[in-house]
Amino acid sequence: MTRVRPIKWRARPRLVSPLCLCLGMTVGTLLAASCAQDPNGSYGTDGTGGAGGSFEPDTPVEPVGPPMTGLRVVGNHIENSDGLSVQLRGVNRSGSEYQCIKAGAIFEGPITSGSVRAMAAWRINAVRIPLNEACWLGINGVDASVAGDNYKQAILGYVALLHQAHMVPILDLHWVGPGTSAADRLQPMPDADHAPAFWTDVATTFAADDGVVFELFNEPFPDRNRDSAAGWLCWRDGCLANQSVPTGQAMLTYQAAGMQALVDAVRATGSKHLLLAGGLQYSNALSQWLSHMPSDPAGNIAAAWHVYNFNACNNAVCWDGAPATLAMSLPVVVTELGENDCGGAFIDSLLKWSDTHGIGYLAWTWNTWGACVAPTPPATQGGRPWALISDYLTGAPTSGYAQAYRGHLLAM
Repeated sequence: MTRVRPIKWRARPRLVSPLCLCLGMTVGTLLAASCAQDPNGSYGTDGTGGAGGSFEPDTPVEPVGPPMTGLRVVGNHIENSDGLSVQLRGVNRSGSEYQCIKAGAIFEGPITSGSVRAMAAWRINAVRIPLNEACWLGINGVDASVAGDNYKQAILGYVALLHQAHMVPILDLHWVGPGTSAADRLQPMPDADHAPAFWTDVATTFAADDGVVFELFNEPFPDRNRDSAAGWLCWRDGCLANQSVPTGQAMLTYQAAGMQALVDAVRATGSKHLLLAGGLQYSNALSQWLSHMPSDPAGNIAAAWHVYNFNACNNAVCWDGAPATLAMSLPVVVTELGENDCGGAFIDSLLKWSDTHGIGYLAWTWNTWGACVAPTPPATQGGRPWALISDYLTGAPTSGYAQAYRGHLLAM
């Protein structure tokens, strides 16, 4: 991917409410609902676990770069509608995948202009928003107050806020609930029961917004989490998958939808949005991504990659293999990265390597989950290392991990 330094962008027009901006992006009854609500209505939380917080529609956010519209794959990089090469550099904003199913809310922390300005101070140009299938569709027992149209309007409002800052929203299908089960955890694969319908509805909702990116599914791990031929066939074409269930409950099977079915669902709506698809082993393995690449009539699909210091592919020797080879043919975006030892040496090497290969990256996660606590032993996934910030409105970094990431972004 050829990268260009973002051009300076200083225009500050008066902007209307983000909820009203959503009108061009919705259909059916959703169209009428958007501006009928109080533009300062509460979506998300105020950081205390309540349902407060507003979108502050009359406080414009300074754009961080050129408009991020018309995103498309051109060779092995991404371009915007002006033909500028785009390297996505940003963060994940966790909460919208679990709050609706576990806490009777939609977001964790404030979803406000101030919170977006804090991101802009880090020179972030992309934000990944994890979504819950059942909350979006309003199914499988989710409380109506945080599901269906209410959930959609909250997501639309946040997307509009990010657009004010010229940040790219990446909508990620994070949790699914096969059959009538609760969408309360990560599953090995998207479910055929609801995931295609989810993407049909998301693509229709954002039909007029080509500045949004769709990540088809978070961290696939079919075939008992093996980087195998069977796993890659399931990844592309679907299969019977073993459902993740709470400890002590019987394991169930469900029909998984492959990436091809999800691409087809999006494209059947007429959407030409940029699509991202993560590989096997929680999106860390890209060994057969290119040979199993879903057919896309729009030719606008790229690879998502997740890299943590405890993953199997966690060093330059591995990175120089399948990931580097894939990045020569099409864009690769690290939609999750992290280091769980509270230091920054690992991500420093990953970010430098990624820049050399034109690969974008988004850190996990822009949340205030407390001080960094490294796991014991270090190679495990325990501890509490992932919070990048201690305050949503100041964006103050927490650990050496957060400081290293912020410092890299500011030096770009």
